[in-house]
Amino acid sequence: MVAWRELAAQNPPRRFRGETYWARPLPAFGDPRARILIVGLAPAAHGGNRTGRMFTGDESGNFLFRALFEAGLASQPESRRSGDGLALIGALVSAACRCAPPDNRPTPEEQENCREYLERELALLPQGTVLVALGALAFAACLKVLARAGAERPRPLPRFAHGAMYPVGTHKLLASYHPSQQNTFTGKLTPAMLREVLRRAVNEVQKAGDPSSLRSSG
Repeated sequence: MVAWRELAAQNPPRRFRGETYWARPLPAFGDPRARILIVGLAPAAHGGNRTGRMFTGDESGNFLFRALFEAGLASQPESRRSGDGLALIGALVSAACRCAPPDNRPTPEEQENCREYLERELALLPQGTVLVALGALAFAACLKVLARAGAERPRPLPRFAHGAMYPVGTHKLLASYHPSQQNTFTGKLTPAMLREVLRRAVNEVQKAGDPSSLRSSG
């Protein structure tokens, strides 16, 4: 994975030639005390791997941040580059893996090697966090991280389905299709579908009686 992220930076597509790539592991972005944790799979080779910020600089990120803005979780609808003024409001955007993987699909070993980062981030968040998993692999990663944090898994075991929500320990796990171009261009995931998932996450936080956690943080 390390070799791939660096190779991608050395061989950018024409539209990004001349740009300096981040080409290092990506940290989470947003409010470290947020009550909404949005978990993707991994940075894109010419998105986050280029810009140095999760979900920034590619079409998946554009789709996600527009939905975050419309749900009241982002200060602006676009995320072009680090330092562009974007701030998140009560949300933290993270991923199961921190480096761009070949074919956008990390191996089980690569996912396991990266899992500690997501575990540490969850440990820093308040109890009662709503985890929004973008895609089935991110959903599985969230379940493993919650179990390692001591949460008892529900029985039967939660299954990934868009819009499904499960209580897991003191947290809640909410599933969404990933905003990949394969999903958004075919209509499998529409803007309205993603907005609805994010608004449900906001409603869960508000029902818990902690609206102060929905505050701006860049």
